[in-house]
Amino acid sequence: MPEKRDEIILRGLRENNLKNIDLNIPKEKINVFTGLSGSGKSSVVFDTLATESRRQMTLNYPLYIRHQMPRYERPHADLMQHLSPVVVVEQKPVRGNSRSTVGTYMDIDPLIRLLFSRIGSPPIGSATEFSSESSFGNCPECNGFGEVVAPDIHKLIDHTKSIRDSAVRFKPLAPPGWQGRWMRDGGLFDPDLPIKDFTEEKYNLLVYGPPEGERAFSTYYYKEGDREIEWDGLLPRFIRLYINRDLTKLKVVSQEDVLALTTRTPCPVCEGSGLNPRVLECKINGLNIAHYARLELTELLGELEKIDDPIGKSIAQQAHPSVKQLVGLGLGYLSLSRKMGTLSGGEAQRVKIARHLGSSLNNITYIFDEPSAGLHPEEINMLTHMLESLRDNYNTVVVIEHNLAVIKTADEIIEMGPGAGRSGGEVVYQGGQEGLKKASAITDLDHTVTVNEQPRTAENTFSIKNASDNNLKNISVEIPQNALVSVCGVSGSGKSSLMFGAFTGNYPETIAVGQGSIGTSSRSTLATYMGIMSDIRSILAKQTGQPAGLFSFNSLGACPVCEGKGITTPNVAFADPVTVTCEACKGTRYSDEALSYRYKGKNIVEILELTIDETNEYLEMPKIVKKVDTLKDVGLGYLTLGQTTGSLSGGEVQRLKLASHLKKEGQIYLLDEPSLGLHTRDNAHLLDVFQRLVDTGNSVILIEHNLNLIAASDWVIEMGPGGGKKGGEVLFEGTPQEMLEADTLTAKWLRDGVKG
Repeated sequence: MPEKRDEIILRGLRENNLKNIDLNIPKEKINVFTGLSGSGKSSVVFDTLATESRRQMTLNYPLYIRHQMPRYERPHADLMQHLSPVVVVEQKPVRGNSRSTVGTYMDIDPLIRLLFSRIGSPPIGSATEFSSESSFGNCPECNGFGEVVAPDIHKLIDHTKSIRDSAVRFKPLAPPGWQGRWMRDGGLFDPDLPIKDFTEEKYNLLVYGPPEGERAFSTYYYKEGDREIEWDGLLPRFIRLYINRDLTKLKVVSQEDVLALTTRTPCPVCEGSGLNPRVLECKINGLNIAHYARLELTELLGELEKIDDPIGKSIAQQAHPSVKQLVGLGLGYLSLSRKMGTLSGGEAQRVKIARHLGSSLNNITYIFDEPSAGLHPEEINMLTHMLESLRDNYNTVVVIEHNLAVIKTADEIIEMGPGAGRSGGEVVYQGGQEGLKKASAITDLDHTVTVNEQPRTAENTFSIKNASDNNLKNISVEIPQNALVSVCGVSGSGKSSLMFGAFTGNYPETIAVGQGSIGTSSRSTLATYMGIMSDIRSILAKQTGQPAGLFSFNSLGACPVCEGKGITTPNVAFADPVTVTCEACKGTRYSDEALSYRYKGKNIVEILELTIDETNEYLEMPKIVKKVDTLKDVGLGYLTLGQTTGSLSGGEVQRLKLASHLKKEGQIYLLDEPSLGLHTRDNAHLLDVFQRLVDTGNSVILIEHNLNLIAASDWVIEMGPGGGKKGGEVLFEGTPQEMLEADTLTAKWLRDGVKG
């Protein structure tokens, strides 16, 4: 009898841009989905396969429990069979508060606290007392945060300006806000005198408030009449209203706005640990719990292995596997105290992976969203071994990936396409590597790297002197101006510390594009994000004589039935949630009245259905043309104006963010791994954008692992040699051609990439 092939069977898939496709995904294999950004990979893997598996898993629980769990709508498909439980490792940022660390996320911290409570000397008590969040354990000075946040008066006030002329740089305390008006008109201060010209007495009153034991009052003019209010000083007011409270709960102003006007220093009482000094007296082999938290993970492994107390050894052995997983994934330079919010995209992804690898379960489907993101070519080998070990333990591995080295580990390759957006959503190829070479016009497994043999020569440079941020070892670097520069090196080598720390500190005018999200939602569209929706509404309003709000589904033009959502979600009690297209507006979100008005023969919905490529043929306003051209430049011409930002793939979000910055007038662009989420062919589009920016007199600096972008640069700087304490040095500075002769890790892989 022929061997039965166990497969996941998917039929009639129609999520997003999928065109009624059928797929069989073999189990206990590495299945790699590839194709252009926006071709439909995520629609198959996340929106169909992962969602349906999660939905079916919840069916095993009683109804009253299911009602408390996340609820998933059945994906648009005819048949989905032979699914297994899924573990999903996405690129979305790890959720957590400002105290979330590697140790808390990996559940290692509770074991370390237990270890100290059992064998630490002198003994303290229970494990909970070793936490900065307990009443006994937290530092009395910083309330367990480990940092003292203090306002910086030079950031808060521009001393060259007057109160009327925006001397106060913090909006809630400046005109036209009520507090700013009170300060300007209340009579205590001359509103037109530059702050630097205030007498010492007036300056101290403005900044610090009245001397101790005295009080000062200032008049506030209400519509109903005047009122005397006590003046307490800018700094005391700022501290009371914006520092001594939970910054995450601020509504009118963001946490970032407040922190931008402060300096943050390690708490002198607890040395940044957030712990009570009495807790820090308790030690194991000469180290207290704060020392443990700050050790690099490779060092922590050694300390755990040193413990020979029987009880302590048992606890240490429980913490050991999780720490070893992180080290095995190339994260040995991290520490347990490292804040999750400070990790790069690639680091956060690997921490997530490590969290799931400790399981001995099998027959699981592991889903990874571009696990190579943020990895140096030297670190890809470690990743592919991990994928193979999961498969060899009788699991199914499904990977969305553009990296050729990862694609080459696949047992089965599924390429989506042929294009992106409307032009995608089909299976272009499924099978082995040899077949892909013959069948695919998109993915070239034999792709070779082209080195720039005619780099630009720079007349001027940007200087960084004696940088020592984080792990940087007092380094000095000259970076060419008006050139395309790549900064590379293994994870944790100091690239971000050098560029986002030292460089932007020296050159604050830099337009820095990081890897943060763009705040996507179902009501945010491409047109609103790029700031052209109001212009489109103005054009329609001018043409028709109607108010601009009539052409917004968030305002007067909203469909009265679905309130501008385009869908309705009927209450189905305990059953799976159901989303139904609104029958009144047929999903357009607009009222009949809004749709009755036209410009050049098209109503608002038909205008929003235009692709970016089609827009300039229809809308000729220079402001719109300029912004739309930036989207074309980054290869997003296939998207429509009305596409919601929440439906974009990771690569599309990255390029949209880049496009929004390209429309700014600026001299220096710093981009953190712009190749993230992009197919090799998409990278060529991006490279053209960078070269044009440089040709028009800008400086473009990339933090990159992608060999194609590094090779095309005019100048390359490599950091290393390792990560964490082993990094922080400049290994190489020169042209890509010169790098081919260098003895560094990136040079080794560059030579390999040129050979193919």
